[in-house]
Amino acid sequence: MDIRFFAYLNRLKYINRWSLMHSTVTENVSEHALNVTVVAHALAVIANEEFGEGVDEEKTALLSVFHESSEVLTGDLPTPIKYGNQALNTAYKELEDRASRKLLEDLPQPLRRRYEPLLLPDKTCREYALMKAADKLCALIKCKEELRAGNREFAKAAQTIGAEVEKLKADPPVAWFAEHCLPAFDLSLDELDGDR
Repeated sequence: MDIRFFAYLNRLKYINRWSLMHSTVTENVSEHALNVTVVAHALAVIANEEFGEGVDEEKTALLSVFHESSEVLTGDLPTPIKYGNQALNTAYKELEDRASRKLLEDLPQPLRRRYEPLLLPDKTCREYALMKAADKLCALIKCKEELRAGNREFAKAAQTIGAEVEKLKADPPVAWFAEHCLPAFDLSLDELDGDR
């Protein structure tokens, strides 16, 4: 048996995000997935501990780990193209779905059954919504990092994504994270380590 699924996923580190924009620090899909996982898990913990929800924290984290897996076959399509019009967005979603199915076909059935809910998740579940919110929060964090480094290339993206995050604050765990955690991402290492 020659399983290539995991070798494919290992190649996510070769796919850079923000491909149409100059970045002071490049970000690949593997790095992005880790950042989203950390924030999504935090949102799930916040949902449970601060707001009494019954969110599955581990499921939220695992959905985040695998949320960009299809990009190992499709690449990271730039946002202006992906969301340029409804027809193109629909076609791209279908392409992502096909790529995920192709990856899953490489697994023997017992493993495929376990990975399918991660690569083809239920998009109506609470855990998926928290993962998507974390994805936006991480995009905003990246924009802010670039702006702090003097890279005005990310100014419009920061404005657009910032407006999207504002809408997501209707969800209490997102609002809590934005109020209590997001400001620290603007601090330097010395400021993070300094007195409060």
